Amino acid sequence: MRILSGIQPSGRLHIGNYFGAIRQYLKFQAEGHDCFYFIANYHALTSLKDADALRESTMHLAAGYLALGIDPGRSVFFVQSDVPQVTELCWFLNTVCPVGLMERATSFKDKVARGIAPNMGLFDYPVLQAADISIYDANMVPVGADQKQHIEITRDLVAKFNQAFGVEVLVSPEPYIVQSVAVVPGIDGQKMSKSYDNVIQIFDTPKATAKTCGRIVTDSTPLEDPKDPDKCNVFALLKLFAEPAELQVIADSYRAGGYGYGHAKKRLAELINDHFGDARVRYDELISRPDYLRDILAEGGRKARAAAERTMERVRAASGIMRTH
Repeated sequence: MRILSGIQPSGRLHIGNYFGAIRQYLKFQAEGHDCFYFIANYHALTSLKDADALRESTMHLAAGYLALGIDPGRSVFFVQSDVPQVTELCWFLNTVCPVGLMERATSFKDKVARGIAPNMGLFDYPVLQAADISIYDANMVPVGADQKQHIEITRDLVAKFNQAFGVEVLVSPEPYIVQSVAVVPGIDGQKMSKSYDNVIQIFDTPKATAKTCGRIVTDSTPLEDPKDPDKCNVFALLKLFAEPAELQVIADSYRAGGYGYGHAKKRLAELINDHFGDARVRYDELISRPDYLRDILAEGGRKARAAAERTMERVRAASGIMRTH
């Protein structure tokens, strides 16, 4: 099975990225699937207009993914812009994409509502994402619950393209969503997202992690009073890290009273720092070797371009686009 997923280089990796996506990437890699994972720097241009920040964030993601366990010997790991065929396929898909389909895309409306200036790249984002997926003949795409509509749009566009040219040129993908962690809560209780500035960064220092955990929003129930763990943002995050036995003890302490939110936040920080301790050491070593990171991405780009060109040969032939050289 071919697995495909990408992430925008628009900020620092956080635990929502890990539980919502990267942990699944590692699972697929370990199972021996044909995995394509990429850094979506073209997508980042829809909102990021700082060249230095884009380059820095791209290198951060490269080091972060490798530190967390992505193995370039077992997965194709690359930068989106190293595959020019993807923007070529985006044009083909644009020619079969109804305008109304884009107008119904909830992500565009959500981003504009949050103050992001609308532009054609932002509006056309789902078509480029469809090209990202279909150009590698991906069978399955790990996504968060909020991205499921984009996979449905991809399936619609694949069907429209295949129907328009009367041949099964492109593969229709399926979404893969882990419901138990489909939405990781941020420190304010909303979905954890860089857009909401509510994240707990993976590669922060232990001290910074503890400080961020201390900012998690809770209610004003006094220390001595019983509390409902199922209505607590801190407990929701503890579920991701604590072993079942410890989690039960903490839940019982909540309900008994005398256990404050501060205790829970302190324990959460300890668990996060322990979970990502080894990865943080690897990250520090990798980020200090930018040439090595570029070599890894370049090799992944070569593999990705070869797969993309095979798809584009089928697309061009089916649609009548000729190449004279």
